[in-house]
Amino acid sequence: YMVPEYTRLPGFLSPSYGVQFTDVPNGLSALSKVPALGWCQIVAFAGLIELNVYNEQIDGEPGNYGAGFLGIRSIGLMSPGFK
Repeated sequence: YMVPEYTRLPGFLSPSYGVQFTDVPNGLSALSKVPALGWCQIVAFAGLIELNVYNEQIDGEPGNYGAGFLGIRSIGLMSPGFK
């Protein structure tokens, strides 16, 4: 929460609307500055990840999508008999 107080990314958040990263305030007031199409992109990306990455039906504990540690399948204990 402290990092945006001292540094901002250079460039535009939305070039077509002329919104720069420096124009976006911290906190909840940023919700009104991001264009509606930007929020649609965020929701569409989250839905894409839900449908394509976390769609496996794995018998096991709730929340275990079989994606491994931090979503990287090659890290972590992935043996089927391990509980």
